[in-house]
Order: sequence, then C-alpha cells, then structure tokens
Amino acid sequence: MKVLVLGSGAREHALVTGLAADPGVDALYAAPGNPGMAQECEVRSVAMTDPEAVVALARELAVDLVVIGPEAPLVAGVGNALREAGVAVFGPDAAAAELEGSKAFAKEIMEAAGVPTSQSVTATSLAECEEAFDRFGAPHVVKADGLAAGKGVVVTSDRDEALAHARACLAEADRVVIEDFLDGPEVSLFVLCDGTTTVPLAPAQDFKRALNGDEGPNTGGMGAYTPLPWAPEGLVEDVIAQVAQPVVDEMARRGTPFVGLLYCGLALTKNGIEVIEFNARFGDPETQAVLQRLTSPLGTVLHAAATGELAQLPPLEWADKSAVTVVMAAENYPADPATGDVITGIEQANALEDVHVFHAGTSTAEDGELTTSGGRVLSVTALGADLADARARAYEAVGLIRWRGEHHRTDIAQLAEENRITIPQGGSR
Repeated sequence: MKVLVLGSGAREHALVTGLAADPGVDALYAAPGNPGMAQECEVRSVAMTDPEAVVALARELAVDLVVIGPEAPLVAGVGNALREAGVAVFGPDAAAAELEGSKAFAKEIMEAAGVPTSQSVTATSLAECEEAFDRFGAPHVVKADGLAAGKGVVVTSDRDEALAHARACLAEADRVVIEDFLDGPEVSLFVLCDGTTTVPLAPAQDFKRALNGDEGPNTGGMGAYTPLPWAPEGLVEDVIAQVAQPVVDEMARRGTPFVGLLYCGLALTKNGIEVIEFNARFGDPETQAVLQRLTSPLGTVLHAAATGELAQLPPLEWADKSAVTVVMAAENYPADPATGDVITGIEQANALEDVHVFHAGTSTAEDGELTTSGGRVLSVTALGADLADARARAYEAVGLIRWRGEHHRTDIAQLAEENRITIPQGGSR
C-alpha cells in the first residue's frame, strides 16, 4: 500500500511513524512534511488547502490512501476532491468536517442526535453575549465559531476578558458560541468512522494551558497521556453509545456521512458524560501518545475506515504500557513565538529507550542546522511500564534538548500518576 500523509506537525509525524512501522505500507510520503518526517519517508511540497494540487500529487505518486492530518484541508474540501478522483481518503468531506468547522453546527447535530452537551447560546451581538454570561454565570466559556487551531476558546471568570474575546470573535465572524461551564476532568476519545461503523481508540487527556497547574493562556496543547487509570469502567463503551454512534448516525441520515476520525472532547461531570467539542481529525498532542501504544497495523486500520470496512477489522491491539507526551514550545508561545533558534540534543533524546521525538515547528537552516520555526516545536513522547515510568522517560529526554527560550510544562500526567483526579459525584454513566 502507498500512503500520503498531509500535514507538517507533530501529529502528522506520529502518523508517519505509525505508518512506517506497518509492514503493509511499502511506500510512504508526507506533504509538506517537516525535517523529522523527512528522516522516515519521502517529503513532497504541496499547498494543503488546494484540492486540485493535492489530487495531482496523489495521482503522481499513485497512492492507495491519503491521510489528512490538519483541519484546514478538510474544511477546504480536499477530501471531496480526492474521493471524486477515486482516491481512498481518511478524512471527512467538507460538509461533515463542519462538525469542527462550526461550533454552532456541532451543537445543532448534538441536539438532533440527543447527545449530552453543555447548554449554549449562539450569539450575534455583544448584548446577547452579556445576556448569556448572566444566564450561565462564571466561569465564562467563549468559543469562536470557526476554525481556530485549538486556540479559539477562552474559559475565564474575568467577565471583561470573556467579553473581549467575544468581541474579537464577532469581528472575525457573524456569531460566537457562549457555553455553560462543564465541571469535571476532561477526556479525549478518538473514534474511527467509516460513515456507518465506529471503532474507538484508547482515551487520553491533554493539557491546554501554557503553564503548570493549568495556568496561563490557552494553547494548542502542551502535553498528553494515555491510558487513563482513573477513568470509570465502561467509559469508552458509554461514549460510543451516547455520543459517537448517534452523531455518525445523524450525519448519515442527513446525507453527509462522516468518514475519518471523530475527536470527542468530553467532560466527566456530575451529570455524566458531556461533550465539550468535536474535531474532525486526530488531536494534537494526544495522537503522539495514543499511536505509540497502538500495535495493530496503522495503514490497514486507516484504510478500512476510508473504504467502509471497519466492521470487518479485527479488534485493535494495544501495548500494555503508558505513554506520556511533553510539548516543548518556543519563546513567547502562544502569543508571538520566536523562530530561528538552533535546536540541539534531539539525537541523544531519540536514542533513549522507548522515546520518540516528533517534530512540529522545525526547519533546516541553510547551514544544515535544525532551527525553530513555530510555536509548538517538538512533542517528546515516551512509553513506560506505568505513568510514573513514562513521565520519567519523557522528562529525561526533554532535559537533553535545548534551544534559546524553550519552555514546557513539568506537570504533564502528574495528578494522574499521583491518583489525584476525581470525578464529581454522580460518575460518568
């Protein structure tokens, strides 16, 4: 099987690593890729949101499967164009990708499918935002309606900050979503979909805030871990029954079948499972941790989803280990990340047992040195016998990597390791 991965981040690097380990994948390409992916597969240049350009590249390479990593190509209709060209693609059409592309649309689908989620108001003016703030109270949850690369959400008890974000969202679009705050720990569950059938991956938890203790500004994600030793028994089955399958059924009923990865962002509240958000693709940085534990052949799994054959897929197999991912970020991330700083120590980190360093914001300078070129620069992922072991390995690797102004959280998976995560009374079922 020949496979093309679209994207240039750590999520796509993790997909490339997983696909490269599949003996059924005999040719692997990434576009536009990054220096880390270039060490594992052939990298090509492409404008990811140009459907015609992606189709042309897929035809040139004669690939059997295209895996779309980021959200922007999905909403741009790249999946549509590939399917029309007869190329199997892991990723939804533009209409189905609106589950991520529009928070308001996602709420509409959830209501129609009877999926538990927070109360919300789709506001078109600041006055409506203020009314919603009064109705729901603090903390205030303000979400940009469109794509925002994981940073369009503000959760704050500061009304002025919430109003400022709402004002900024309304300046970019004609509506903004205000939600009631959901208590309880968050869970990310990735669900493979082929338009009809759903197959869950292992649940994970990520860390959105920039600083330890979930302080500081919201980011695209500063780390993740899996599995969740504190998760209630039957959680995954409950999410499939209450959330994923009803959504896939509703999308099919509307004539817009969802094919690809449904990312269910959940809160385990006193009222049970409630959906925070959906994404229409693998999450970053959870993917880096989740895929390191998957031992089933990734190419076979993704191709089955792309071709409507998930029902025939054998049960997924997982390593009996924990995985922890720590994101190393550039100076001033997430506000105005510095770039061009020389990175050292990656080879030494990768040489550690059960450690893999995934590239995101990296570039190769003219002199051949590896430099920073984005906000989230690297995702350092380690496997271990348990969370404590995986954390120790990940942070040992992080300690070997250097560049000017680098920063990272030091508490990824710490509360879980110390058994200090609790679910509000009432559980998740």
